[in-house]
Amino acid sequence: MPETTGSTAPLIELDTVSQVFHAKGQDLPAVSGVSLSVDEGEVLCLVGESGSGKTTTARLAAGLAAPTGGAVRFRGKDLQSMTRAERHEYRRAVQYIHQDPYASLNPIRSVRSTLSIPLRKHGLAHSAAEVEQRVDELLTTVDLTPAESYRSKFPHQLSGGQRQRVSVARGLTLNPKLLIADESTSMLDVSIRVSLLNMFTRLRKEEGVGFIYITHDLALAKYFAWEGRTAVMYLGKIVEVGPTPQIIANPQHPYTRALLDAVPEPDPELAALKKPGGGLLSAEIPSLAALPSGCAFHPRCPLAQDRCRTSSPQLKPAPGAEQDVACMVVTDPASSEASA
Repeated sequence: MPETTGSTAPLIELDTVSQVFHAKGQDLPAVSGVSLSVDEGEVLCLVGESGSGKTTTARLAAGLAAPTGGAVRFRGKDLQSMTRAERHEYRRAVQYIHQDPYASLNPIRSVRSTLSIPLRKHGLAHSAAEVEQRVDELLTTVDLTPAESYRSKFPHQLSGGQRQRVSVARGLTLNPKLLIADESTSMLDVSIRVSLLNMFTRLRKEEGVGFIYITHDLALAKYFAWEGRTAVMYLGKIVEVGPTPQIIANPQHPYTRALLDAVPEPDPELAALKKPGGGLLSAEIPSLAALPSGCAFHPRCPLAQDRCRTSSPQLKPAPGAEQDVACMVVTDPASSEASA
């Protein structure tokens, strides 16, 4: 596919990217042929179980790893062919908020140091007063107030939720155009979580910041990405993608339905209607080192047919729906075993 240029290019684009890891003489396909894009002011949620490839996909978009296949483009420019100046612009525009603040924060740097280093490096603050003012603004933005109580603290003096908020503040230091948030609210209290998601929404609407938001919780995807899109991943592949309201209200892939059934239901009567285990045949996730033949989901799928065991499905428009689905039973029901 040729590179696109100009204002029509997405902010970030993944074009059939793959990532294969090599461990103990085996190839582990963590991501296989994923194509996604995010425009300015748009939010894309990546959802799926642990090990589905969400974080690896996000790391590819952030340039933290080079794909073994396909291409990643920022405003139409392939990351692998960028000049030094273009790479600098990309690095400043795309920021990654890590899932684990215990590992991502330097234990020997204070909060002030963690936030001030990128400000000075990129010339966004020069004098000590400017740095102090901007640090206080960032801490206030993530509800670490009063700011003067947190500036001089080190990571070991903060709770898990406070560390996570410092990680979010660090991601905001350079006024990014794209924020990649990997379970960035998972360690926060509900009230703080909602506050940060609302702040993200303001950044998206007022500043045009794009988001790739990774979560295993479809309830969070519904809250944050209702005006955006959701992509469901399973064993390194996109199995369903489309507008979030359609994914939530009209799921097409049996895996998406199982994820929705896993969302806690406070009403006992409605909870009783849900199928145990989301209706899946097995709770066991296959190993990347020994993927099933055909559709990788078929050992767990309640709709599986003989053709699912031999043929690998492709993302196609679902009949009567707005999303694309990788399920032959859904996209090609006329070829079902019952009509064969």
